[in-house]
Amino acid sequence: MGQYMKFKGTQDIFGDETKYWYYIENKAREIFLKYGYKEIRTPIIEPTELFKRSVGESSDIVQKEMYTFEDKGGRSVTLRPEGTASVVRAYVENSMINLGSPIKLYYIGPMFRYEKPQAGRLRQFHQIGIEIFGTDTPISDAETIILADELLKSLGLKNYKIKINSIGCSECRPKYREALKDYYNPLLQNMCDDCQKRYDTNIMRLLDCKVDRQYAKDAPVILDYLCDNCKNHFNKVIEYLDSLEINYEIDPRIVRGLDYYSKTAFEIEHLDLGAQSVILGGGRYNSLVEEIGGKETPAIGFGMGIERIILALKKENVEIENPEIIDVYIAYSGEQTDIEAMKLAKKLKDEDLKVFLNISDRSIRNQMKHANKLNARFVVIIGENEIKNDVITIKNMQSGEQFEVEKYWAPQILKEKSMLE
Repeated sequence: MGQYMKFKGTQDIFGDETKYWYYIENKAREIFLKYGYKEIRTPIIEPTELFKRSVGESSDIVQKEMYTFEDKGGRSVTLRPEGTASVVRAYVENSMINLGSPIKLYYIGPMFRYEKPQAGRLRQFHQIGIEIFGTDTPISDAETIILADELLKSLGLKNYKIKINSIGCSECRPKYREALKDYYNPLLQNMCDDCQKRYDTNIMRLLDCKVDRQYAKDAPVILDYLCDNCKNHFNKVIEYLDSLEINYEIDPRIVRGLDYYSKTAFEIEHLDLGAQSVILGGGRYNSLVEEIGGKETPAIGFGMGIERIILALKKENVEIENPEIIDVYIAYSGEQTDIEAMKLAKKLKDEDLKVFLNISDRSIRNQMKHANKLNARFVVIIGENEIKNDVITIKNMQSGEQFEVEKYWAPQILKEKSMLE
């Protein structure tokens, strides 16, 4: 049989790379809990119709990128391409409206899109996101953006820019769409195939086309078409952000790629990532819950790509401690040394040290080599001589220093030295 290979656009995450995943996920949970969010875990597979209804038939995701197949029961199934639709479905199906509003939820997990793989764009990628259901207040929009900013700062990132916009509502957006159609009509023959299709299906997406971006700079600006309600809402969001001295810029070109957004839309760009610079994006979606069968419920949220955050952390050289580093490797050789080694391992783990007990049949020399490969900070050596004298030998693998201590004091000494290193 031939060797199996992973699918293009997927990756195996192991070794030194895992420290970034621990770090980002743990920081996110810490911040979300501080803001009163609760975790939700939804299935990776969902009915295809859910995404067609929520994301939009004309969106790139539905048209080109979904992993869709028929299961053995003849049902059309899709691997989730984004997180919001699944969370909304869970909110409706589980009658979470009865839990009291607003309800704040967060999720962490893999998403799937059939895209051309490149740095920061994979076919299986991972998102961290939040959703708030049951409030339409500008303060909830502002808090969502403030939370996103705090999360990125807590990760140690600095070189990013928050961009916000209002994309109006069902009352004011039709007038704006007409203005866009009038503007783009004479230009359309020179534009890409996607733009020519979107002209009739989703005209606002022409503003964020990567191919024909030059035309967007002179296009009508949606902020000039907002109804009083949307205008007042947006002004209040800005007032809240200003009161907390959040750095942002208003960018009327931000429309977001999904059909369900309304009012506030925002993106956070990292300035070192080139083409895939958007590391976080979100906005308000007041009609989506009703669209997929629930009661009319205002909502807002954002999604953040873990892989892109890792690229940003590496670009900014953010130092991250590896939680998988071994504090103590226990090496032993000789009669009864294995029993003593097991007892010491238990005591050290009780002191919350990370311990690798040798569990292979190898010489002390090879155990030391193994400890070195694992980047263990200290090696404890137990031989027949140590057993006879009631001592253990400790070697500091960084400095090379080696010394004996009484067996009784070993856990305390190793704990102190690990904390000092």
